[in-house]
Amino acid sequence: MAVTAEQVSQLYQRLKVEAEASGYYLNPDAEFARSLVEGLLVNEDRYGYRACPCRLATGNRQADLDIICPCDYRDADITEYGACYCALYVSQAASRGEQTVTAVPGRRLPPEKRAMAGVGFGGTVPQGLPLPVWRCRVCGYLCARDVPPDVCPICKARKDRFQRFI
Repeated sequence: MAVTAEQVSQLYQRLKVEAEASGYYLNPDAEFARSLVEGLLVNEDRYGYRACPCRLATGNRQADLDIICPCDYRDADITEYGACYCALYVSQAASRGEQTVTAVPGRRLPPEKRAMAGVGFGGTVPQGLPLPVWRCRVCGYLCARDVPPDVCPICKARKDRFQRFI
């Protein structure tokens, strides 16, 4: 199925509103940002999820969870480089034209290392908690409950973007 200009425009507007409501910014080059949004829609049609248009997706949602937009690397990339890997999301300074966005090196680990990464921040893990703690891989939201929420209340990521933290 071909992606229409209307679909691109609708998703672009939705992402812009959601980003700004959460303290994020889309790339100020609207034409460039729209081309990335089109890539997200193509990947959604192809794989059933919006894999980053600048990375190679496998077609296996579980294997690609870290690169579903917004990807797990967005915040660190924006903090360090002023933009995420594909530059759809940028820092506030970059959105105002006060910061030049440069190439962002890939942070993605090989699949065998990804499975072991991100299970806490080091130190002693508390034992005997009454409920498991779940962490949103997109925004870092933490919640203590039997199962993760269906949708993250902060960034709206789906349930499968949560990982057991403790």
